[in-house]
Amino acid sequence: MTPGNTDDRKPVPRWVKGLTGKLFGDRGYLSQKLVEALLEQDLQLITKRRKGMKNQLLPLADKRLLRQRALIETINDQLNNISQIEHTRHRSVINWMVNLLAGLVAYTHQPKKPSLNLSQNQLKLLNYVA
Repeated sequence: MTPGNTDDRKPVPRWVKGLTGKLFGDRGYLSQKLVEALLEQDLQLITKRRKGMKNQLLPLADKRLLRQRALIETINDQLNNISQIEHTRHRSVINWMVNLLAGLVAYTHQPKKPSLNLSQNQLKLLNYVA
């Protein structure tokens, strides 16, 4: 969603405006400034730590979800390759948006999609913010 010469952390506060809860990201989103900005709007950023960083105590539910990032990458890969939303030569913003929405609709109609298979108790734990 951002050009290659843009820091991925820069637009995050604008993208998540109005959201609360937990936000999972990769190590590229680690930034004390970003963590503090997100905490102000009750959004907890959860990422793996870089080498040499102090360990952080995480609730077990958060730790398990952090391990499921491979599932997110699988979904991104399916959106890019099967639904073909990654196409860089659009002639207009409207054409890009139509292509993106058509890809998302096509993905929702796939018979087999990756899933976390969470129970109701696990879902309740996800809604808890420490």
